Amino acid sequence: MAVKIRMKRVGTKNTPVFRIVVADGRSPRDGKFIEEIGTYHPLKQGDNFTLKLERAQYWISKGAQPSETVASFLKKLSKATPAPAAA
Repeated sequence: MAVKIRMKRVGTKNTPVFRIVVADGRSPRDGKFIEEIGTYHPLKQGDNFTLKLERAQYWISKGAQPSETVASFLKKLSKATPAPAAA
């Protein structure tokens, strides 16, 4: 089973809102998903997405492939979050 981390559209006409979900690659864009890990509001200015970084990293470690947009969100979030200091 090819698992993808991608966006599912849930907004109304002219006001798009997306949920970032983990889904089987064969399921439709707005269809069945395994887990919801974030949201994206493209019309909102500034900080327009939320993402559970720990869950995304877990799924990537299990072999999930992020879409290009989700990969860019992960990159932005990992830059903003400082790495824990080694003790």
